[in-house]
Amino acid sequence: MEYLITFIEGLASFISPCVLPIIPVYISYFGAESKSTKKALINSLGFVSGFSIVFILLGVFASTLGKIITKYANYVNIILGIFLIIISLNYMGVIFIKFLNKSKGIKKDKKDLTFITSVILGMIFSLSWTPCVGAFLSSALILASTTGSVLKGAILLFCYSLGLAIPFIITTFLLEKLKTTFDFIKKHYNIINKIAGSILLISGLWYIIKGIMRII
Repeated sequence: MEYLITFIEGLASFISPCVLPIIPVYISYFGAESKSTKKALINSLGFVSGFSIVFILLGVFASTLGKIITKYANYVNIILGIFLIIISLNYMGVIFIKFLNKSKGIKKDKKDLTFITSVILGMIFSLSWTPCVGAFLSSALILASTTGSVLKGAILLFCYSLGLAIPFIITTFLLEKLKTTFDFIKKHYNIINKIAGSILLISGLWYIIKGIMRII
């Protein structure tokens, strides 16, 4: 169940207002515009490998840190649950937190990408991850930090990366065909944000209840 949750969070990150609008810009780097299917596949795989490496390492770090603070895990669950609830309220439009509503794009570079440079671009993408999308990443890292296992933490973030990577690779080949779908999602961001906020709200409440029950 935990692996499924982080996978879904990866999917939710893909369609978030921070990522979806800039997907065509990223994909234009991969060779899609030159109609080179092989080049597009290689570069998109390099890109998702880049951000997956960073996320998995973050999962390892989170689970390692979690092992250190295991003694206070229940209190950490409550604090992190409150953190997720605050983020969820921002998504649902109940409150507005400025730094959670910023997004970053990328500057167009005329240089052709290779697999290696695509990996680097993927790493840069993950490191410049905007806070509003980072809400889902934070949720995945929170889950990893409470596992007490470095391996499980890495696998959880691998599932998160997979949830983001699969639609990214599919979109590389079907960008034109999915244009209508993209437009539909953009028109309904308000509803999508509320759904995303609800998921985070439920997760936050779950962490709080989990922490309180164990303390009691």
